[in-house]
Amino acid sequence: MDINDYTAHDATGLARLIADRQVSPAEVHDVAARAIDAVDPVLGAVAGERFATPLDHSSDGPFAGVPFAIKDLIAHAAGVPQRNGSRLFGDGLVPAEDTYLMARFRRAGLATMAVTTTPELGFNASTEAAAAYGRPTRNPWDTDRSPGGSSGGSAALVAAGALPMAHANDGGGSI
Repeated sequence: MDINDYTAHDATGLARLIADRQVSPAEVHDVAARAIDAVDPVLGAVAGERFATPLDHSSDGPFAGVPFAIKDLIAHAAGVPQRNGSRLFGDGLVPAEDTYLMARFRRAGLATMAVTTTPELGFNASTEAAAAYGRPTRNPWDTDRSPGGSSGGSAALVAAGALPMAHANDGGGSI
């Protein structure tokens, strides 16, 4: 699979290709990893480093093997540091278990490849001042602008075509 094939499919299309064995999950993950690595130096959408391999997930869920990212807020994964966009959490709190939402993502088969940026504690409509990450998050369509917030990192990766889908949540109309 090349990047053009990858970006021509949404999450359901990729899930169908994987289920029909037209492409392997590993091939899809490789293309997604290269896409994330290509855009993130400019976008600053990944909180920390992309995972070398996706987090464990179901191989028979409706989205089995589809690349995905979780926001650095609410969907905490066991063993993955969470900073909630704040320097108050230092290098991050490491949860011992998944949140209910993260467990559902795993059961659905979503292949989590990264944690995405969010403004501090999700309390801003912009991800520009995400001090916990040492750099702003940029809009892929105009890098002089923010992708908004509080799910700015997720929005940037999806808008750039690096991921077909990513976790976002909304407390005030940002999605």
